[in-house]
Amino acid sequence: MRRAAAVVLLPALACAGVAANGPAGGAPALPEPMTAPSPDLAHEILASHPGLRPVVDRAAEHRLQVVVGLVEEGDGGRPVLVQHGFRLGAEYFYPASTVKLLAAVAALERLAELRRETGLPIDLDTPLVFHPLFDDEEREETDPSNLAGGRITVRHAVRKIFLVSDNRAFNRLYELVGQDRLAGSLARAGISGTRIVHRLDEARSEADNRRYPRIDFVGDGWRHTLPERESPPLPPAPPVPGLRAGRAHVAGGELVREPFDFAPKNRFPLAALQRGLCRVVRPDVDCGGPGFALSAADRAVLLEAMRQLPRESANPVYDPAEVPDAHVKFVLPGLRRVVPADRLEVYDKTGQAYGFTTENAYVVDRGGGDEPGAHRPFFLAATLYTNADGVLNDDRYEYAEIAFPFLADLGEAAARRLWDGAGYSRAEGGGVPDPLR
Repeated sequence: MRRAAAVVLLPALACAGVAANGPAGGAPALPEPMTAPSPDLAHEILASHPGLRPVVDRAAEHRLQVVVGLVEEGDGGRPVLVQHGFRLGAEYFYPASTVKLLAAVAALERLAELRRETGLPIDLDTPLVFHPLFDDEEREETDPSNLAGGRITVRHAVRKIFLVSDNRAFNRLYELVGQDRLAGSLARAGISGTRIVHRLDEARSEADNRRYPRIDFVGDGWRHTLPERESPPLPPAPPVPGLRAGRAHVAGGELVREPFDFAPKNRFPLAALQRGLCRVVRPDVDCGGPGFALSAADRAVLLEAMRQLPRESANPVYDPAEVPDAHVKFVLPGLRRVVPADRLEVYDKTGQAYGFTTENAYVVDRGGGDEPGAHRPFFLAATLYTNADGVLNDDRYEYAEIAFPFLADLGEAAARRLWDGAGYSRAEGGGVPDPLR
């Protein structure tokens, strides 16, 4: 009998994030690093790097959640994803652009569905025309960043989503699929507790986010039209802790002295987000559900876009001076402290908004040695909230001061713990600070 994907939650941390013997102020007591995987793996990684301590000491304030995923041998011979979590599900976090991964998957599934329904050669490179839906919109059919013809295509939208987290590209795929089919894709894949119900960086009402424009597929001698449509409301979302955040928020240019309510926003539990990534990058692994209906060719398109650095892309093209390697790969700087940059492959989708910063990554070292299990790949997902003034929508969040350094240090700590087996240590000649004592 096949063993299902497992989630290992740390005792007394799954909801409150505070162990019974934690010190005053809410910081859980962290054990010293060990030399083999254990149910406390996420805990050990967080304990192993001094740079992580300021956030871990205030884990509840920062809404910190971390999940490390390892591929282990499962019953029946199929590998299984085993997840080790810290504060998983303790409270709501806003997933921001991390949901774009699932929109890209659903868009590829939708194209395959349309090919079956119409018999037409609709593919990732079929030009698309988006007709205006709202009064402030115009007809869209060109994309100057697409050097292969200058047209809007699903392939180009997918690449922009992963290379620079382009919001308009996501919104086009959201409109192509619709929140009803997005929900169906996730349900078929066995991913629960999720909601993708609105466009990004585009203020629309809940009703308007269920409306989608007319979209034309333009082929060589043929045209297929998806008419304007509206999807029914999804079932009400169950309550989760922490849907209200901050002490105030800005709305319409005015300060509202009430917390910001995330109840109508997207949601995606961190462990589920990691399992979704696992279904894409490791279809051979039991990630806890049936998986997505992706062809090998479609999966290859996703993997290339997820892996590439912006400077490596031939289409679209980005200036590395403006879009550095770590632009949307937040753990990359820390990983590069452990192994050379040319050995690393990071397949990920990050997100950042409203003070929340989230990374969802699959990390591979292509030069990790020949021994069985040496430098084996691992999954790492984390989210944290940085908003010292407690005001949302004021564009004053400590991303650069706290979030980016934390995720870089977390990437380093995870790689050292999992690949070196001894946790954080001084790199030879690297000037890395001494480990925790």
